[in-house]
This record gives sequence, structure tokens and C-alpha cells, in this order.
Amino acid sequence: MEFNLKPGIAGRQVITVTDADTASSFGSGLIAVFATPAMIALMEKTAQLSVQPLLPAGAITLGTAVSITHTKATPVGMKVYCESELLEADGKKLLFRVIARDEKGVIGEGTHRRYIVDAEAFMNKLNNPA
Repeated sequence: MEFNLKPGIAGRQVITVTDADTASSFGSGLIAVFATPAMIALMEKTAQLSVQPLLPAGAITLGTAVSITHTKATPVGMKVYCESELLEADGKKLLFRVIARDEKGVIGEGTHRRYIVDAEAFMNKLNNPA
């Protein structure tokens, strides 16, 4: 399987924070603000979707690492804009820069690593360990 992913590939997602996205709902906190795990999931999704159309049939990416800061709270009802940029592509290993902003400015940023796998082979190995 060959990959021809080049640095600079960008992704963008927008969500509106709901009660399901809050720290109190995730169990990661006690108040109704955008949860850090929800922000990280949005960052991962943004990166994943940015490269998926460029992969061969059957290939997917899996998140392997995040190094993120979450610096500002966002209330329910506010929009969150997430952007990703592919910084490095080394064979199956991908490194992204990710940043999230709400309607008032930056709320979190960092890096995210993903790894390209064949989905069927991965699941077969997982379900049928040697």
C-alpha cells in the first residue's frame, strides 16, 4: 500500500457545543463547559477526515498520540472551529498541528499523531490474535 500524503493537507470542522459535549456529561469535570475530551475528539476527527479521501481503498488512520493544551472554557451554545494541518508524513506515520477556537478566540492547540492501517487486516488481527 503506497501513500502520497504531503505536508500542508488541511482540515476544518465546526460544531456547536451541546450538553452532551460538556465536562459534566463526560465525567471529566463538574460544570457545563466544553469538555477537554470532546475538544480532543474534535481535533482527532478533523485530522482524520482531512486525509481519509486521499488514502487507498480499505485504509484508515488511527490516533496514536495527542499533546494538547486546553486554555479556555467554552459555554454550551457557542460554536467551536477546529483546524488541522499535516506537518509530517513518514510512511504510515502522520503528525498534525491542531487548533480549536470558539467565537472569542483560541481555546486549545497542540499536536496529534495518527497511523495508517488497513482496516480489515487490523480488525482481523485484533479479533484473532496469534
